[in-house]
Amino acid sequence: MGIGKVTEQLDWNGKKVTVAGLGVSGIPAARVLHGRGALVTVVNDGDDERSRAQAAELEAEGITVRLGDGATLPSGTELIVTTPGWRPDKPLFTAAAEAGVEIWGDVELAWRLRGPGAAPWLAVTGTNGKTTTVRMLASILEAAGLRTAAVGNIGVSLLDAVLGEQQYDVLAVELSSYQLHWAPSVRVHSGAVLNLAPDHLDWHGSMEAYAADKGRIYEGNQVACVYNVADKATEDLVREADVEEGCRAIGFTLGTPGPSELGVVEGILVDRAFVENRQKNAQELAEVSDVQPPAPHNIANALAAAALARAFGVDAKAVRDGLKAFRPDPHRIELVEEVQGIAYVDDSKATNTHAAEASLAAYDPIVWIAGGLAKGATFDELVQKSAKRLRGAVLIGADRALIREALARHAPEVPVVDLDRTDTGAMSEAVREATRLAHAGDTVLLAPACASMDMFTNYNKRGEAFADAVRALAATGDA
Repeated sequence: MGIGKVTEQLDWNGKKVTVAGLGVSGIPAARVLHGRGALVTVVNDGDDERSRAQAAELEAEGITVRLGDGATLPSGTELIVTTPGWRPDKPLFTAAAEAGVEIWGDVELAWRLRGPGAAPWLAVTGTNGKTTTVRMLASILEAAGLRTAAVGNIGVSLLDAVLGEQQYDVLAVELSSYQLHWAPSVRVHSGAVLNLAPDHLDWHGSMEAYAADKGRIYEGNQVACVYNVADKATEDLVREADVEEGCRAIGFTLGTPGPSELGVVEGILVDRAFVENRQKNAQELAEVSDVQPPAPHNIANALAAAALARAFGVDAKAVRDGLKAFRPDPHRIELVEEVQGIAYVDDSKATNTHAAEASLAAYDPIVWIAGGLAKGATFDELVQKSAKRLRGAVLIGADRALIREALARHAPEVPVVDLDRTDTGAMSEAVREATRLAHAGDTVLLAPACASMDMFTNYNKRGEAFADAVRALAATGDA
C-alpha cells in the first residue's frame, strides 16, 4: 500500500490571497489561510442577507470580505483560491491571468496543505456514479480494517480531512470536473473515470474541455488508472495521461474480463488484474447479489470501487464484505414502496440524460416521470434507447416540452401526460397520473434526466416530494 507524495510546505505568512466565493468551501479556505498568516480577502458576487451574515463572522475574525463585486482583482493579489462553481470565464480569472496570478481550487489547496506522512488518495470522477462509487470504496476500505473517509465533492471537506486531528490510512475522494479544473498539481495513488457524457458544458465550454478536466484525475497516478471498458473515451484519457513509471491501466466491464480487467462471470464479480498470472487466473470478489441495488450501472460502480481498493492492496474478502455492507444514499434508484404490484422507484439524482439512461435500463416496463431544467441537453438518443421499455410517461418542469417532442419522434405509441403546473402539488399529481398508466408488475420511475431547480430546491427535495406522494397514495389505497 503506497503513500501519496507530499508537496513542499509553503510559507503563507503575509501572502495576499483572494478567496473567490463564500459557501461550503470558500469560508473554510479563508479561515485556514488566515490561520496560517495569509492576508485574506474574500470576494463574492452576492450581497444578500445570508452573505452579509457570513461576511460579518469572517470580518470579526480579521478577514476582509468584499460583497457584490466578484469581478475585480484585489490589489496585490498573489494567489486566488476559488470555490468549484465559479466558471473559468469569470472576469476575476481573466484579470488574474493577465496579472500572472495562479488560481487554485479547494482541492488543490487541500493537496498543498497535506503534512508529512499524509494519507494517499484513491480518487473517482465521471459524469455519473461518483458518490455511490466513493462510498462503496470507503466501505470496502473499512472492511479491510483501514482508517478512511469518503471525502471531496461528496460533502465532507477535503480541508477538514487533511487538517483535522483524525489520522487516516487512505482517503476515498470524489472529484468533480469543476474541482479537477482548478487542481493542477494533484497526483493521486490511483484514480478512476467512471463514464463520460455531455454535462456542465455551459461551464466548461465544450465536451473536449469537460473530458480534459475529468482526465486530470489520471495525471501522475502511481499504481492504477481505472477506466470503463464500455466507454472508450475513458480509456483514451488514460492513454493521454502522464503517469508514474509502472502505473497500470485497469479496465472494468459488465462482461467477461480480459487480463488487467475486472468484470462479471456467471453472476460473480471477478478480478483478472491484481492476481498472479492474470493471463490464466481470476479472483472471485463478490456475487452480483451482494451489490444493492444490482442494477447494471451499480454493478459497474462496484467494479470500479473494487479496482481502486485492489490497487491499494485490499484482499478479496474485504471487497465482498464492504459491498455487502454498503447501502446507497437516498434518491439513487431507491425503492420507495410497492403498491398493488406496482414498484415506485426514486432516482431523483438522475439529473442528466446519461444517468437517466442507466436508470431506465434497470427496469421494464416503466412509467417514466421526467422533466425539469434540461441544462442544454437533448433527449432523442435517450428516448430511442429506452422506448421499448416505456408503458407511459408523465412530464413535469420547465423543459418538459423537449422530452415530449423526443417521445413524439421516437416513441409515438407511448401515452404521455404533460403536467403544466409547478406548484407543490405537482409531484402528487404526477404520481397519480403515473399510477393510472401503470399495470401490476410495472415500475413507476422518477428519473428526471433534468436538474430540479425550476420546481425544487435540489434533487433531494424533488425525491422527497415523490416519496411523500407515493406513501400518501399507498395510505389511501388508490393505487
